[in-house]
Amino acid sequence: MSTVADTRRAPHAAAAGVAQESPATLGELRAAYRPLFERIRAGAVDRERRRELPFLVVEELKETGFTALRVPAEFGGGGASLNDVFELLLDLASADSNVAHLLRGHVAHVESLLLRAPDAHRDAWLRRIGAGALIGNAASERQEITGITTILQERGGLLTVSGTKYYTTGSIYADWISLSALRDGERHNVLVRADHPGVDVVDDWDGFGQQLTASGGLTLKDVPVRNDDVTAFDPDNPHAGFGVGVFQMVLLTVAAGIAQAAVEDAVDFVKPRRRTFAHPGELVPREEELVQAVVGEAAGKAHSARLIVAGQVAALAAYAERAGSGRRADGDTDADLQAAAGQLALDVFKSQQVVLKLALETATDVFEVGGASATSTALRLDRHWRNARTVASHNPAKYRARAVGEHLLTGRLRLWGDRGQPAATATAATANGSGA
Repeated sequence: MSTVADTRRAPHAAAAGVAQESPATLGELRAAYRPLFERIRAGAVDRERRRELPFLVVEELKETGFTALRVPAEFGGGGASLNDVFELLLDLASADSNVAHLLRGHVAHVESLLLRAPDAHRDAWLRRIGAGALIGNAASERQEITGITTILQERGGLLTVSGTKYYTTGSIYADWISLSALRDGERHNVLVRADHPGVDVVDDWDGFGQQLTASGGLTLKDVPVRNDDVTAFDPDNPHAGFGVGVFQMVLLTVAAGIAQAAVEDAVDFVKPRRRTFAHPGELVPREEELVQAVVGEAAGKAHSARLIVAGQVAALAAYAERAGSGRRADGDTDADLQAAAGQLALDVFKSQQVVLKLALETATDVFEVGGASATSTALRLDRHWRNARTVASHNPAKYRARAVGEHLLTGRLRLWGDRGQPAATATAATANGSGA
């Protein structure tokens, strides 16, 4: 059974020293979380070396209100904007990309709640998350043919879910898990308690990067489900493109954070060095023009990735403001929102083509500043490339490039790669892009 903490005791953002009558500014939030992020960064290499899952780090993020920053203050959260949450998520990713990545499903789930019109069920979930509950994600399965075999059924008047999942990013750390299941052949989203005896989350993720996200296996055996925690997949959901965009932007934010971390580690590596390649005697590397150029170019790539992410998140934030809490601008129809959300997804796909390349190039550039010594396993500089490559392999960019090209050339918009159906009918398992 997964290790799950009792988050009912977790305070909200006041623990980070940021609670106030109006939402804290980005500067105030950064100042409050900087010491925590610095500690997270200081332990990142040792955690990877020992494959030590960051349970304590996740607990501290919950206790300081980080996981509730986006939740409105009336429900115990920080009331932060989507822009500010993603800025802080990128800072966290530069400290430890695994930790930021494992929050992917949680971030997306909160946004889906905020789009809904207020009701008792939605408000109860916002209060739960405001009190510290963390949501994991388990949509995909490791099947030879993409599909869902997890079953939701009724027995004696009680709904239960049973099945096996993979690519369960964040679920081993979670209090609740959002997953997909079939009921009478129809796809549904289901929320289950992570600490139920029938839930077993295993750290068997075998990817060469992002190893501490524990994006491995999950088995469910007769796990009870509340009726109001079951949602039928809606092929006509006008917000589908926004949801896909949020899921992907978390990955792009993590990639940009990896690029920033690679630059910071390169600077930390070069500054104290006295030995340089091919020059007898002492020539301090930090004064060498070639080294300076490499670091400068890498910093430029990381900076550009961050700017692209910020610009794309701003567009997502504008949509969230337009459609949040069931609101609609005057005259907005479902078709209007669907078109706007679809365009958001396309724009995210375009950004994906550039941000991932910048992250991968930056993670490679850092090895040009130190010769063979930069490959030392003690430094773990290779983790930046491995992590960036793994993040880039989620929802491969070539598939997304094809979707953009198809839309420009034919007018068809497909949020996923299914050529047999239009985008709006993409399955819940594929729409969030959690598997590969």
